Amino acid sequence: MTQPRIFQFGDAALVCEVPAPATLDCQRRVWAAAEAARGWPHVVEVVPGMNNLTIVFDPLEADGAALASLLQAAWDSGATAAVGGREVEIPVHYGGEFGPDLAVVASHTGLSAKEVVERHVAGEYIVFFLGFQPGFAYMGGLAQTLHTPRRASPRVEVPAGSVGIGGEQTGVYPAASPGGWQLIGRTSVPLFDPARLPPTLLQPGDRVRFTIAGITA
Repeated sequence: MTQPRIFQFGDAALVCEVPAPATLDCQRRVWAAAEAARGWPHVVEVVPGMNNLTIVFDPLEADGAALASLLQAAWDSGATAAVGGREVEIPVHYGGEFGPDLAVVASHTGLSAKEVVERHVAGEYIVFFLGFQPGFAYMGGLAQTLHTPRRASPRVEVPAGSVGIGGEQTGVYPAASPGGWQLIGRTSVPLFDPARLPPTLLQPGDRVRFTIAGITA
């Protein structure tokens, strides 16, 4: 696996960054390094991302260079974290008003709209990390045949529950927001509920399967 780039970010953070593409093997190493870093002296926050890990430390107490050496050693150890999350099913109504870009994805991939839906629900997706907005899961596992570039012009508002494809990934918008992913469907399952504990439906390591709630040509 490609060696990461480890660099200081400001006075109180280190970043470990691995070149794309995002893979489950790489993400498992990120999770393992994050778990190790949580036990290091003067580390105040550990933030695993996709293909990267950020460590925030107390700049008055910690030695940044020493922490960078620990981070490099943790990566070089090859340790990986197990994928032990739940399996979560998310029913989706594909196409029509719920998936206005389904035809765009079909045209880009050379598939029919029906084939796009079939391949989308056939995949098993792993949540790599949460970001962008509360409960938005960045997932690996989208079939290469479905990879589609983001829209040239993002929408001003994407409805909550929209299921989209953006490059090599698929995901669900937990709340209405601007967004540039190609929208292929929508779910009624709430991805974020502040009254729930935890408030986010999905967590890193969870396995996600989409199911067909309906299809509109």
